[in-house]
Amino acid sequence: MATTEPTTGRTVLPGVPPFTVDDLLKFPDDGNRYELFNGSLLVSPAPTPLHQLAITEMLYVLRRASPPDLVPLTTVNLRVSDRDYYIPDIVVVPKASVESVPLMFSPGDVRLAVEVVSPSTQGRDRALKASAYAAGGIPSYWRIELAEGPALHVYELDGKTYGPPVAHKAGTVVTLQQPYTVSLDPADLIA
Repeated sequence: MATTEPTTGRTVLPGVPPFTVDDLLKFPDDGNRYELFNGSLLVSPAPTPLHQLAITEMLYVLRRASPPDLVPLTTVNLRVSDRDYYIPDIVVVPKASVESVPLMFSPGDVRLAVEVVSPSTQGRDRALKASAYAAGGIPSYWRIELAEGPALHVYELDGKTYGPPVAHKAGTVVTLQQPYTVSLDPADLIA
């Protein structure tokens, strides 16, 4: 069994860089995950099974602990500006916004953004998204590093930037207070 899948064709995208979110809405549904950073196109393949497992387990942890007015969701549309658009692995948003947002959340809706790092997204998850989410005013950002056992890196907004992340290693239960009280052992995310 092959470990990589062959590509079968090319996708021709409408528009000319730098792209806008409106351009992105005209892209074909070709199985790729398109995001924008300052009008530059970021393309990611579908997550690996281990990546999906970590997302699912974190979603369960967050859902079990969530108060009635907040809800965790996966792979939502996040419009930061006309030229910045992301698809976080998980967000926590007010339940009221779930009922009122038709297509795209704004950073003001998001209490927590979570990204699971993969080889194809490590640069953007570690630096670009941390910077973009902080600039958007998202109070908390959690980065899950699968290659570290896994480890959970927690960023909290300090003014207009995130302070240095606090790393929580597999095998230790951590209790976090933002966006609400939640306890977890990062090891359980891939157990």
